[in-house]
Amino acid sequence: MLAPLLQNKTHLLEIGSGTGQHAVWFAPQLPHLVWQTSDLRENHRGILHWIDDCPADNLRAPVELDVGGDRWPQQQFDAIYSSNTAHIMAWHEVEAMFANVSAHLQSGGLFALYGPMKYAGEFTSESNRLFDLQLREQVAHRGIREFHEINRLALEGDLILLDDHDLPANNRLLIWQKA
Repeated sequence: MLAPLLQNKTHLLEIGSGTGQHAVWFAPQLPHLVWQTSDLRENHRGILHWIDDCPADNLRAPVELDVGGDRWPQQQFDAIYSSNTAHIMAWHEVEAMFANVSAHLQSGGLFALYGPMKYAGEFTSESNRLFDLQLREQVAHRGIREFHEINRLALEGDLILLDDHDLPANNRLLIWQKA
């Protein structure tokens, strides 16, 4: 689903690469695309282990990125991807992520966000409702985000929603394009 959208893209920034497993899965399938991993410094070791175990010529070692901070890569990308991040960030970090995505995405570039969403205050499943409770019990600022609030942030950054895909495990893949 994501691969066809990235066929004419050349440089992708992954926000919150986590363990690195998404990067090592996608990069070999998209050899024309430089896949730049990023995360907090404390997660780099795990990402590097995955990259060492599953190397690809187009896969880059992680750069330090704190979505709420000012240390973003000093380049423009024609694609940005983030998976399972918005629900674990504080809301001000989600806002900062969208502002920085807009600032670092070329005109016509794509932003893909994967994860659970609520719509008009309703969870898409009972398991997502329980997951949201679990997240909020762990850390009060966490929780499944409201699609309309996320899309508002995108619109403020000149990102136009292209698609909202329903995916397995009650997740969504939201695709925006920078105007």
